[in-house]
Amino acid sequence: MPRNQFQRMVFAFITVVITVHAYVFYSLYVVNGGTLMAVNETTSVIAAINKQGGVYMLNTYIPIWGCILIEFCLAYVLENLVGSPASFKLACRVFNPAKNHPMLFETAIICATVGIMCPAMSFIAAFLYYPYYAGFNILTLLANFLKLVCFNFPFAYFTQLFFIQPLVRVIFRALFRKDIEARGKEGEQFNPENEQEAIANIFQRMDEIKEELAHERRRRKALENAVQDGMQPMK
Repeated sequence: MPRNQFQRMVFAFITVVITVHAYVFYSLYVVNGGTLMAVNETTSVIAAINKQGGVYMLNTYIPIWGCILIEFCLAYVLENLVGSPASFKLACRVFNPAKNHPMLFETAIICATVGIMCPAMSFIAAFLYYPYYAGFNILTLLANFLKLVCFNFPFAYFTQLFFIQPLVRVIFRALFRKDIEARGKEGEQFNPENEQEAIANIFQRMDEIKEELAHERRRRKALENAVQDGMQPMK
């Protein structure tokens, strides 16, 4: 859907804002909620976090909003520099935007994004939440990284595919409704709505050019045969 750099950055911003909040909630409440309440002897996760002085990160305790802000900055930079462009290229290696259904191509992009961003962010989280008070060990870091991937990958796949990305597209269409409508009035062929559509148009034009060249070769071959047989050239 985004057709320029500004819209791509807005699209990534909306995606990361929703995703980071979802992951922080998932990590604190679903994965570690029981441990936090047991260690701090409280009946709620938020009470446990307040009792211990915040969320443990980088060998200190910081507020939840600080945790969200740090993860947002890291995820936003990684999504714009690596996740978005790399997932698009990977999807193009498997599906042809000109021949495959757009839904299949978008699903491939989402799956590729999860395949890239989930291990990358899990590796970053393994550093951020490493228990430095017990000393640093590379094997412990790798073990924590693999554990985070196992926890995060199923959650990332299903939430991105069925909840987050559909919601992001609804919000994006609402923000850029006038621009999308204007592009629709101008015509799809000359004003593609996104990179996928632009590439599809390019592939379509390439097929048309190939067909025109093949037709020209057949016409010239017929002319040559006509000349050799002493017939009048075909028009």
